[in-house]
Amino acid sequence: MKIKNYKELLQPITTLIFDYDGVLTDGSVLTTENGDQLRVGHVRDGYALHLALKKGYNVAIISGGTSYSIVKRCESIGISDVFINIGNKMETFQTYVKQKNASLNQVLYMGDDIPDYPVMKIAGLSACPVDAAEEIKAISNYISHYKGGHGCVRDIIEQIMKIQGKWMNDDAFEW
Repeated sequence: MKIKNYKELLQPITTLIFDYDGVLTDGSVLTTENGDQLRVGHVRDGYALHLALKKGYNVAIISGGTSYSIVKRCESIGISDVFINIGNKMETFQTYVKQKNASLNQVLYMGDDIPDYPVMKIAGLSACPVDAAEEIKAISNYISHYKGGHGCVRDIIEQIMKIQGKWMNDDAFEW
């Protein structure tokens, strides 16, 4: 069956997997004198992720980043499936999808750079921010109009939830 429009791929999505740097952040890293790495994300991305968890979606982060600040930010949103310092994203992706009993057509993966490429080739819905690497844009089913760290995660989650009738329900108004 040929897909005419990426929106056809939104309906079966149950599992949302994201790269961190360049997707949930703008990719900039500020390193302090004691080696801590600081990143900036968008609060609307955080809200959308929290709402997705509340609605029962599986949500995971798979990052090559090594800073524990990634884990702390995700914990504050409610994401417990956070994998950092991952050299082989495909292995982690496949293990996670299997653990969640999801089929590939139920999985969104949003990435922005070359290490995300293999996973994006097999995910049911591959998406990226507008400022992603050209190679990633070339294989994405959807390219958000938003940059990484500036609302691209909210953009794709909102679209999935709207198609599935899960956006702006009564439970959306409370954190």
